[in-house]
Amino acid sequence: MKIVVLGGGESGVGAAYLAKKKGLNVFLSDKGAIKSEYKNQLIEAEIEFEEEQHDEARILEADWVIKSPGIPKKADIIFKINQKGIRLSSEIEFAAEFTQAKIIAITGSNGKTTTTSLIYHILKNDDMNVGLAGNIGTSFARQVADENFDYYVLEVSSFQLDDIQNFRPFISLLLNLSQDHLDQYNYNYEDYAMAKFRIAENQENDNFFIYNKDDEMSMNLLEQLAIRAKKIPFSLKEKLSEGGFYHNDKIVVKMEDEFSMKIAELSLVGNHNIANSLAASIASKILNISNESIRTALMTFQAVEHRLEQIAQIDGVTFINDSKATNVNAAYFALESMNQPTVWIVGGVDKGNDYAEIENLVKRKVKAIVCLGLDNQKIIDFFKDKKELIYSTSSMEEAVRVSKLLAEENDTVLLSPCCASFDLFDNYEDRGNQFKNQVLKKAID
Repeated sequence: MKIVVLGGGESGVGAAYLAKKKGLNVFLSDKGAIKSEYKNQLIEAEIEFEEEQHDEARILEADWVIKSPGIPKKADIIFKINQKGIRLSSEIEFAAEFTQAKIIAITGSNGKTTTTSLIYHILKNDDMNVGLAGNIGTSFARQVADENFDYYVLEVSSFQLDDIQNFRPFISLLLNLSQDHLDQYNYNYEDYAMAKFRIAENQENDNFFIYNKDDEMSMNLLEQLAIRAKKIPFSLKEKLSEGGFYHNDKIVVKMEDEFSMKIAELSLVGNHNIANSLAASIASKILNISNESIRTALMTFQAVEHRLEQIAQIDGVTFINDSKATNVNAAYFALESMNQPTVWIVGGVDKGNDYAEIENLVKRKVKAIVCLGLDNQKIIDFFKDKKELIYSTSSMEEAVRVSKLLAEENDTVLLSPCCASFDLFDNYEDRGNQFKNQVLKKAID
């Protein structure tokens, strides 16, 4: 079987490594330059590859093409692969074919990384033999090649789910839906939402699907879709006879037995994290983890980097890094959790954002807006009649300097960009790290 892997990053190189280890004929192609660390891995594993070009004739001879999630579905080479009827899969689809481990897969517009990390933390805390992968850390395929885990906790994006055929998690979680990546889905919210629901399409009645009963789009689509897995809801708005809910300042999970815990004991703060904690607790109860282990893990979990991460307090001003907030809904959660007057750093590559969703929050919580991007006009135009203090910046150094001048004692400076990072930064991690570096530099100055 001829395997071609498109993309020479963590996902692609991991998939190529697994294919090589399984004795398959594998070739990797990247239209851009491959980072030296990945190039070295390919050379060491004796995997043939090319960079800064696509040998289309060779690619189109493949029996199976593995596509990295960063490659747009509308790319010309993807069109040609589909036209020829070659099987096209994501790395998670490919790797899942080579493991018998039970998969817990998490998707949603927001909270994926936190909930995935939280479930992994709970399982590790219970001494389970578990791997963490998907959009986090070492690729799923590389771990399947080298490890022998009984469970995998995977953070899964809509782009990965676009390219599945048989992927079947033991437990799937759809945390929430909001308008994101619409530029990749014909600016159609339902198309994007349906891509997320693919996480459950191959599940059978011995599997579990955890969903958010408060999420309007999820509930609309659930009525239309024939999901075979056992459906278990969570809600912050109503008590449930089965599932997870919020009541009397406690999270409560009702399954075969009951688990409850005071909100004040959770290590994570904010309503969105109550929902994430409920979803993680339901998954843990399905896996028969004890209430004591779940409680201990929820109390000891450390928040994910670049997600409402408190960096420093300088002259009474709190600096918070929420660089992972790449859509309006994520920024909504961040702004909602602010209890002090906030200088809000926002901007980047707009993905079809509707800022009306956060208009009222911005009016109530934000004292000044600092735009950070190469093109800030859409944000400025939307908020110019709603906020007096709006500034345009084009570098992180400038954004932090302006924010520090605007902020007073007992204020918060919040980086929660609403947008992708690729105009000025390599990715959201690079953006968050530059923010942290500039803040800490200002602390020394």
